[in-house]
Amino acid sequence: MMTAASQVTSDWTPYAPDQVSSPGATLRETLETLPLSQTDLATRTGLSIKHINQIVSGSAALTHETAIKLERATGVPAKIWNTLEANYRDAISRMSERESLSASKEWLRLMPVAALRKKGVVTATLRDPGTLLQEILQFFGVSSIEAWEEAWAKPSAAFLQSSAFEADPGAVAAWLRLGEQAAIDVDTAPFDRARLKAAIPRLRALTVLSPEAFWPQVVAICADAGVAVVLVPEVPGARAHGATRWLSPTKALVQLSVRHKRNDHLWFALFHELGHVLLHGKKEVFVEHKLGADGGRTKQEKEANEFAGNTLLPPSAEQKLKAVTTYSDVRRLAEELGVHPGVVAGRIQHDRGNYSFGVPDLFVSLRVGRDES
Repeated sequence: MMTAASQVTSDWTPYAPDQVSSPGATLRETLETLPLSQTDLATRTGLSIKHINQIVSGSAALTHETAIKLERATGVPAKIWNTLEANYRDAISRMSERESLSASKEWLRLMPVAALRKKGVVTATLRDPGTLLQEILQFFGVSSIEAWEEAWAKPSAAFLQSSAFEADPGAVAAWLRLGEQAAIDVDTAPFDRARLKAAIPRLRALTVLSPEAFWPQVVAICADAGVAVVLVPEVPGARAHGATRWLSPTKALVQLSVRHKRNDHLWFALFHELGHVLLHGKKEVFVEHKLGADGGRTKQEKEANEFAGNTLLPPSAEQKLKAVTTYSDVRRLAEELGVHPGVVAGRIQHDRGNYSFGVPDLFVSLRVGRDES
């Protein structure tokens, strides 16, 4: 016997409540197929005619006990009736929430909606603010706007307070969330501080390689020490180079954006964030906006800057850096120090404040990860 109830499938879409039939509608079709009247069904189930009518009209919920009675009277399994009821009530709740959320559409102005649509994170538009809000809350993994404020606004606020740039809190939060999602795909060993510290020279040696060669090794070496390193292109408005936080007591996350696509920025950002992992607490969140800038920054940021700078180019090389005047000098010193020429050139530009010191090898094309836009 084929009834509407037997067509229930597992691919129900939670954001399409208008496509979900109520158990009452399915019961009505089933009675027409058998055929049975509501009076007959009441007699066979021991339920009142009023109760049957309420189920058919959707005004009464269909309980598990009633589902068993309907199974015996109609031959349609109780689990079908229970599934119909659960899906219908869920759809009604989502529809009610969508209508309620639509009144909070001003909050959407904080969100980088265009960027999230481009990345496929959301599909709804501002013309349907309720559904769009549902999708954004789903993306952030929170149940409400209030929960978003607690879970995501705080790290964004900490970044914005220290930033000399005008960044959007919603864009910062979205970028951080994309990094969190990307880190799920990175299997890591339990964090081992000694192993990570011992791996720093190996990571530094990789600077001489091409991005295609060094990036998989960077990810693997760090994962072996308990650090997930992910590349997430900048969300417009976030203005972030890198971020560090702990996803669990045994897994750290280092997130890079390669915002300016410079070789020296990439490596400095990586070692800066690893400096945070090695030197600072697991409860802290660090989001960097300007690499190497110490003015007005926290003690932790200065320590991470010093760690990155000294890892790439040791203090003993300072006098040699001052003596560099040509690109040939850059290449000779880079070879002597065992780093990429772009690292040396970038340091000279930073130290001298002279960005007209134009040399090749500064820029890097690195397109890896789940989002290469």
